[in-house]
Amino acid sequence: MEDELSRFLKVWVSVFFCLCCCYAIGKTTPKGRTRFLFLIPFVCLFFNLPLNLSTIFLGGNTAFYIAWLGNFKLLLYAFGEGPLSSQYSSRSLLTFVCVACLPIKIQENPPPKSQNQENQPPVIPTDQTHKSPLNYAIKGLILAFLVVVHDYNEYIHPKIIMCLLGLHLYVFLDVVLAMVAVLARTILGLELEPQFNEPHLSTSLQDFWGKRWNLMVSSILRQTVYEPTRNISKRFVGRRWSPVPAVLATFLLSAIMHEVMFYYLLRVKPTWEVTWFFLLHGFCVTLEIAVKKALKGRWQLPRLISGIFTVGFVVATSCWLFFPKPLKCRADARAFEEYAALRAFGSDSSHALFGRPSITRSH
Repeated sequence: MEDELSRFLKVWVSVFFCLCCCYAIGKTTPKGRTRFLFLIPFVCLFFNLPLNLSTIFLGGNTAFYIAWLGNFKLLLYAFGEGPLSSQYSSRSLLTFVCVACLPIKIQENPPPKSQNQENQPPVIPTDQTHKSPLNYAIKGLILAFLVVVHDYNEYIHPKIIMCLLGLHLYVFLDVVLAMVAVLARTILGLELEPQFNEPHLSTSLQDFWGKRWNLMVSSILRQTVYEPTRNISKRFVGRRWSPVPAVLATFLLSAIMHEVMFYYLLRVKPTWEVTWFFLLHGFCVTLEIAVKKALKGRWQLPRLISGIFTVGFVVATSCWLFFPKPLKCRADARAFEEYAALRAFGSDSSHALFGRPSITRSH
């Protein structure tokens, strides 16, 4: 673990240095093709850096932060778009680096409490960026429970294990990304947009993928794939149906990037189950769009029924296509072994730093 932590530190020092260079390039180079050519070497390097890490926790998070989100932000920045081009991100080097390498997005125009929401564009309210401490306390207890349950996997049905793995993934991401957001909010002193919005309350696949699950990724994909594809599609299929190819293109790129992330985590060749998972969901979302346009709001399922169908479909298809590969590669077992190794390393480090408590004997 010491070697992995040493490599982890070197990787992130390299990331910081590269982002300082990107910040300087942005200040001295006009947006467009020239800036793009200057930034491409850093994009290639960011795809390579996570390969120096082998653990799921450190390597997986690093790959997600820089190889996916960081690279997409840099590509948008090359053309003056995206979160790195906002007035807040570009005002200081520290803010630029934090926004570039962390899964955060600054909320640029939070609506005041007295604002009339009915006549305003759909902006996520500020209070959604701060969930109650009880919310995270409950999720922390759930995470601890799932860690304990893992020791009894041999007595649990494999399908139930997959469902628990999905719950673990959601709670882990929600808690970890919230911790990162709190750290960034403390450093930057700026309001940040939420990472998750209670996906278990989704009432449709559009609602799940677009407004509730991993909102940072949704926002990046919307800017890099969905909007450009929709604008191009308007010329061929018209404004009414242009979201259909845009949604399919977005899910296709998401599938590719998830295969890349799985390679960083598992270091095995892709078997494309994950790709089929996202293509299936992309097809179902486009079907939802078509049905809603055909019905024109004349009829819809009750929220309770649609919510059960939505969450059930996500869980069922995840158990079918998304989780079998990581389970086959023992990714869950490796992750729990890493938790134990990190705890042991932290305990040994604290003892070395502060000394072991002495035991006095009375005579």
